[in-house]
Amino acid sequence: MNPDWQQFLAQQGAIFDAGVLQHFGDAAAELDATARRTVLCDLNQFGTLRVSGEEAQSFLQNMLSSDIREADARRAQFSSLNSPKGRMLATMLIWRSGDDYLLQLPRALCEPTRKKLGMYVLRAKVKISDASDEIVSLGLSGENAQEILSRQFGELPQQPFGCIETGQANVLKFSDTRFQINTHAQHAPTLWQALGQYAQPVGSVCWDWLNIRAGIPVILPQTQEQFVPQMANLELLGGVNFKKGCYPGQEIVARMQYLGKLKRRMYPAHLDSSAAPQPGDELFSADMEGQACGMIANVSHAPGGGYDALAVVQIASRESQTVHWKSPQGETLQFFALPYSLPQN
Repeated sequence: MNPDWQQFLAQQGAIFDAGVLQHFGDAAAELDATARRTVLCDLNQFGTLRVSGEEAQSFLQNMLSSDIREADARRAQFSSLNSPKGRMLATMLIWRSGDDYLLQLPRALCEPTRKKLGMYVLRAKVKISDASDEIVSLGLSGENAQEILSRQFGELPQQPFGCIETGQANVLKFSDTRFQINTHAQHAPTLWQALGQYAQPVGSVCWDWLNIRAGIPVILPQTQEQFVPQMANLELLGGVNFKKGCYPGQEIVARMQYLGKLKRRMYPAHLDSSAAPQPGDELFSADMEGQACGMIANVSHAPGGGYDALAVVQIASRESQTVHWKSPQGETLQFFALPYSLPQN
């Protein structure tokens, strides 16, 4: 994390743990505010890789699951880097800055992903660098988010995943009530103070909860190589293009789409547990005869207590069985609806 930016946030009352902004003094109240009001988050749980050079587009097109040609100055996209077996090594949010591509993913995976992509650069005219200390990303969520940003920037993107570039920031729209603002570290304090007049500062983990409620998967070190993109609904979020050319794992991903029958899907669920579930925890149901029927992908404290999670589960188990956390006798997952529709099998 940029040390000047971290120092600024600490002066605003931010509490950090392992370099991640946890809260501003009352984590439970901030999570409640996230569900009810307009809030401002620093997204320092994520880092950013910069991919530049005259062959950057063709290089990423050959490496990632999305159609990189569709990411431009006015549109962002989700994507994934996969193993040769089609299992996701990383999920990422991609946007453009000039001729460069910016890939946002969990900070813990930035360096491993940079090295992995670097193995394939060879003689390509491409440079991959870690811009995590250069770029600050802020999240603004709530009923007044659009009004606040219109006051600050004027024109805003109209469609989900739309972007606008201003003199000092890139504004990315997830929905009418949720936006991400990407700016240079030197401009971040001024922007934070301007937005913070109208939105309550909250911990980075509040954004993790919003991602869960939006059904957006984030691959973490604990879940690398566990899921084919469709298991985590990535194709429904625009993160997979089935008409583009080859990339690592493409054959298996395509076969799953056209020839196979997808047996697992990602669903949001709530657990009333005093112990904290973790990404990578296994899930069980009676029909699997002691074998795991799924896995926790992402988890966060939930407003009002307990935890909300994204769980990749056997479709048959989700439809006909009770699903339990960590053992066949563990806490029961209480599933709730995704904000987007799943295709019918």
